[in-house]
Amino acid sequence: MTTAPLPDPAGDSALLRLDDVGKTYRSGNLEVEALRHVTLSVAAGDYVAVMGPSGSGKSTLMHILGCLDVPTTGTYLLAGEDVSTMREDQLADVRNRRVGFVFQQFNLLPTMPAWRNVELPLVYAGMHRAERRERAVEALARVGLADRVDHRPGELSGGQQQRVSVARALVTEPTLILADEPTGNLDSHSTEDVLSLFHELHDQGRTIVLITHEHDVAAQARRQVQIRDGRLLDATLAGAR
Repeated sequence: MTTAPLPDPAGDSALLRLDDVGKTYRSGNLEVEALRHVTLSVAAGDYVAVMGPSGSGKSTLMHILGCLDVPTTGTYLLAGEDVSTMREDQLADVRNRRVGFVFQQFNLLPTMPAWRNVELPLVYAGMHRAERRERAVEALARVGLADRVDHRPGELSGGQQQRVSVARALVTEPTLILADEPTGNLDSHSTEDVLSLFHELHDQGRTIVLITHEHDVAAQARRQVQIRDGRLLDATLAGAR
């Protein structure tokens, strides 16, 4: 069965475009189709939630969107660059320039203060230390943590730690913010805090793709797409705000 392509709200303004993307994992004689005929466009400045249950293919889709993996079939263009067949070193360069990641587990180094955690992508980019600190402190101020730059993760609440993670995603001025279950480890108050921050970023023109299995989290996005058994099923304008 082939699912019809989703409507393309991005048109020619697409920041990212997947065309008939498939991903097959092979182990010996065993083949697993994690993604099947996925076609999706996201416009610059859009806020999209990709929603699906465990095993639906949303993690595989996230890996491809974030240039952590490449499709087996089909093409993926990010900001006009065809990343579908890039080598790992090329993908790493695109990730550092184009994508800011926000993870469920925060992935912060516990011995480092907030600003040192935020500056890490700039270290990989080869930026000088003084400029790294300036930009890291500025990014923390943008997420409401100007008074927490020297606090270590253990001295921050869960919501504040996720804000540090968002600041780290912003510090390279990425084309795309990719959030993978960003509220999965947060209580309800911290969840509202982080989702409010994503709304602010969207209002500022940021492009956000949020991966989640939670209906109430997905409902905050401007647009929702459903994934099941490796296929995108439908797209919904959420109208949450």
